[in-house]
Amino acid sequence: MTQPVWANGDAYEAYVGRWSRLVAVEFLRGLAVPPGRHWLDVGCGTGALTSTILTHDDPVGITGVDPSEGFVAVARTRVTDPRAAFQVGDARALPLSDRVADVVVSGLTLNFVPEPARAVAEFARVVRPAGAVAAYVWDYAEGMAMMRHFWAAAAQLDTASSKLDEGNRTTVCQPDALRALWEGAGLRDVSVWPVDVPTTFTDFADYWTPFLGGQGSAPGYVATLAESDRAALRELLATRLPIEPDGSIRLTARAWAVRGTPPE
Repeated sequence: MTQPVWANGDAYEAYVGRWSRLVAVEFLRGLAVPPGRHWLDVGCGTGALTSTILTHDDPVGITGVDPSEGFVAVARTRVTDPRAAFQVGDARALPLSDRVADVVVSGLTLNFVPEPARAVAEFARVVRPAGAVAAYVWDYAEGMAMMRHFWAAAAQLDTASSKLDEGNRTTVCQPDALRALWEGAGLRDVSVWPVDVPTTFTDFADYWTPFLGGQGSAPGYVATLAESDRAALRELLATRLPIEPDGSIRLTARAWAVRGTPPE
């Protein structure tokens, strides 16, 4: 699970990390896991889901695993609860023994795993009998309004930019693909549901500035542009976005969640 563009935790937080926390709360509400369980958070990133689990689900312990040393470093700084531990590792070959977690979760990660089926097979390997394996991914193809507006404007100015659009590149951002992954790993009682959250920007600068951070496909694309082209994209976006009279921009973000249980 390697994705070098996700290396700077602070830039990720400004771009989509802040919305990840909202999705995490809704995702956990849908799982309704009782307290006192051992959790594994695969692709833990900067610790958004881990910290939310600690707050809302009262786990005995939780281990976060991520391939990015930068993300793990940020997570260790931000999540200081002694029940949490973080380590660098690959979702396709988890550095854990069989059946060590009651709940295995993965938030906004599977679209960046080169072989997602191998990762889900690993989730199934490390979960205990009667446990749960669950994940959620951004709906890049349709539901991430902040990115859909960006890529629509970029394509209007540069048709070649469409090859970088996550909506055209990701393979597991839709319900049928998620269900197939879970069932392919032998998980049963699989369910899939949408998780929608508001993404409200205080003004255009609040929307645009995170695209200058270089983290993620869209910010990475912006970093390659000449200043004149960057300005043209910024101005076009300012005309396309639904800006409210008070200057705010009120969009929504959708993720798809999936859950299954290990075979008996």
